[in-house]
Amino acid sequence: MSFHRKYRSIIIIAFLTFIFLIMLSLIFKPSGETGFFKKLALETVAPLVYVVNVSIHGIDSTWNRYIFLVGLEEENRKLTERLAVLEGRVNALREANLECDRLRRLMGIRETLEVPTITARVVGRERSSLFKTVVINRGSLDGVTAGAPVLIHEGIVGRVTDVSWNVSTVLLLIDYNSNIDALVQEGRAQGILQGAGAMECTLKYVERSEKIKVGDLVVSSGMAGVFPKGLPLGTITAIDRETSVLFQRIKVIPAVDVSKLEEVLVVGGEDRKKQ
Repeated sequence: MSFHRKYRSIIIIAFLTFIFLIMLSLIFKPSGETGFFKKLALETVAPLVYVVNVSIHGIDSTWNRYIFLVGLEEENRKLTERLAVLEGRVNALREANLECDRLRRLMGIRETLEVPTITARVVGRERSSLFKTVVINRGSLDGVTAGAPVLIHEGIVGRVTDVSWNVSTVLLLIDYNSNIDALVQEGRAQGILQGAGAMECTLKYVERSEKIKVGDLVVSSGMAGVFPKGLPLGTITAIDRETSVLFQRIKVIPAVDVSKLEEVLVVGGEDRKKQ
């Protein structure tokens, strides 16, 4: 360790002496003549100056790029926020357009009916396996009454069972407690459409002699005076003539996808309150 310290001191002293001699040469030598030490100084200092200039230029370039990237990052952040806002607006407009289409179709059905109707929005859904119901945002103050049919443009949804002042419960046609007088549109065979749960219904009490087939449309018969006549209920998907002596067992897929209900029409009363 002492050896390295000794030579380090010698090197430092030599370097300082060299610098001192260079300074003397620069101070006392006439400007018109270049001395040895001045030449030596120029030869030594020039590469150092080049290295320093390159380093400064690199630092300056790096700093400028850093400033540029910081500004670019801020601009990207603002553009991302603006894009999110615009996407939100586009999505809101898309939802509004879809809602307008649904309401337009509802209004088309409304014009074909000869009875007053009330527009309502689905605001709740029964998730249990026992009952298949939805809650709508209209009640007795809007003219809704128990037993009133509920439908959309594709067909019948169900009927109102419980009515409060501002909300009501609708029993869906797939519920086991739902029974609707129906007929097969093609052959006019009559029966009762009963809910079978799990997005399915059963057309009961259709005699074995009736000529029906898979794909036939089942509509409301209007016999009980509850549902308007001729509204779609569903399509026959399967027929079993072997399990019963008197009647056919007929499976029906509802015309309405009750899992996607948003707006409905309630038949009867007057639409006295806006949504």
